[in-house]
Amino acid sequence: MNYRKRKIAILGSTGSIGTQALDVVARHPDRFEAYALVANNQVERLEEQVRRFNPEVVVIANEEKYAGLKAALSDLPVKVWAGADAIEQVVQDTEIDIVLTAMVGFSGLKPTVSAIKSRKTIALANKETLVIAGELITRLALENRTAVLPVDSEHSAIFQCLNGEGDNEIEKILLTASGGPFRNCSIKELQQVTKEQALCHPNWSMGAKVTIDSSTLMNKGLEMIEARWLFDVVPSGIEVVIHPQSIIHSMVQFRDRSVMAQLSMPDMRMPIQYAFSYPERIPSEVKPIDFFELSTLTFEKPDTGKFRNLGLAYRSIEAGGNMPCIMNAANEVAVELFLQDKIGFLQMSDLIEETMAKTGFIRHPSLEDYIQTDAEARNVARERSKNYNSIN
Repeated sequence: MNYRKRKIAILGSTGSIGTQALDVVARHPDRFEAYALVANNQVERLEEQVRRFNPEVVVIANEEKYAGLKAALSDLPVKVWAGADAIEQVVQDTEIDIVLTAMVGFSGLKPTVSAIKSRKTIALANKETLVIAGELITRLALENRTAVLPVDSEHSAIFQCLNGEGDNEIEKILLTASGGPFRNCSIKELQQVTKEQALCHPNWSMGAKVTIDSSTLMNKGLEMIEARWLFDVVPSGIEVVIHPQSIIHSMVQFRDRSVMAQLSMPDMRMPIQYAFSYPERIPSEVKPIDFFELSTLTFEKPDTGKFRNLGLAYRSIEAGGNMPCIMNAANEVAVELFLQDKIGFLQMSDLIEETMAKTGFIRHPSLEDYIQTDAEARNVARERSKNYNSIN
């Protein structure tokens, strides 16, 4: 059977999600086309992707890399653009059906807004977009009648559990977490954690930022805020459950106390493909679950005494306004400093909490307010970090 190919713009094509998305495209060339590829710095990997997938246009966010990329691709008919404005422009292309937003952190916000206003289907892998400006994004999506399809494995699971449920009331979302590599460590042990240890996730293969967030449970805090906006559930109705095996990706409890769960092997190609093919399910290369090999599925409560970032995320969304934006900016700075060996593992939480207390609060922020808040919070975090002892 012939299908109309869905033309996809992949923002963050050289990252973990982007490369796995291209694997999905490669396995289903009759269904999907990589129409536009966007990357930040990795010119060589981007060139390889362009030569393999032949996109119509490619954008390098770092303008200093433009000349080198342009020269490397001079033998190809592909359009080569550069800069933040070019990213916002490319997602408006009338040929594009789906925009996969897989850029890391705050950088994904403005391109997502641009894509929504252009009424593109959003395959959302940049959780920070909803963390920073969830109220704004959900309002714009409603006004422009734009579908926002989750790509995070947990939110994809929730989305799948809700299919066919109509207006049935959600009593609780059960957001599962692997617990990361340090869930059984003591506070004393956490004080000694190195970046090399934190970058070794037990179940998932992810980029450095997301892997560190997973080790601190901040990733789950960000996902909680994302779920609040995606599924219109108050934060108190979202419960984080540690599930070390990462087989159940999340669950939904309804008012009759029935619980729906979505299970699959931990492989990000599954939720990426579902967002691309929705509402249809198509064949997958993901390994099937062998229930006879699964000896146990276990569940635990998260320890917010040791992993304070989860509590800080709840505090930020309960405060509302620009506080989640402040929290997110502080976390991005904290992770960067930790990866540079400038602060310790537990000091990341200290820095986030201090920044939330010292940055100006706005109850009803605009898009410009979010941009200014992000810059202010980063400055506050960097200034406060000077009081911390280097771990070098």
